[in-house]
Amino acid sequence: MPSKTLEPMGEFFDRRADGYEEHQFACVDGAHEMYAVTASLLPDSPGAELLDLGCGTGLELDRYFERNPSAAVTGIDLSRELTDQLLKKHADRAVQVILGSYFDEPFGISVYDAAVSVMSLHHFEKERKIPLYKKLKDSLKPGGIFVLTDYFAPDQAWEDRCFAENEQLRRENGIPDGVFCHFDTPLTIPHETEALLAGGFTSVETLARWGNTAVLRAR
Repeated sequence: MPSKTLEPMGEFFDRRADGYEEHQFACVDGAHEMYAVTASLLPDSPGAELLDLGCGTGLELDRYFERNPSAAVTGIDLSRELTDQLLKKHADRAVQVILGSYFDEPFGISVYDAAVSVMSLHHFEKERKIPLYKKLKDSLKPGGIFVLTDYFAPDQAWEDRCFAENEQLRRENGIPDGVFCHFDTPLTIPHETEALLAGGFTSVETLARWGNTAVLRAR
């Protein structure tokens, strides 16, 4: 028997939707500050167009709509249960949700003033992120930014250990390539930065850190 059963990504979060927000605030480094910091970096111009990758229940959007209530947000996520909570919370805002994978969904060209992702992209390897970041960069209007708030490996050994364990568990569970399962495989900040630059962003700044959580801004 596998030492641990990996769950498909959307199903993992669907099963935990009822306690998701409480878990985030209890278990994620910097959770009580990072959502406000993330929101503060997003455009406050009326009607700003925002793309949210892995939007979940929209904890970052709770704070963003306080700053910019007329913003128009497109969120992409695999979990129907989480996105249903988002739509219920912000039924009076311009929010649309795409239930699917942000690796597969088209973003368009020069559509968004900014993009954001919070605690979602640490599940994927560097090589998979580069074409995503290329697509994301193309979707931003001139001068648009991407704010990435996520869990990062503190060193190379940590990153290597997470990826090795994930690979072992995928073999034990018989999971084919391309099937997304929930397991944390954070990159180091330098490796994440390399992926963003390879995707076409020209500058990446680390703006805040709390333990293994950091806020990056890519232009």
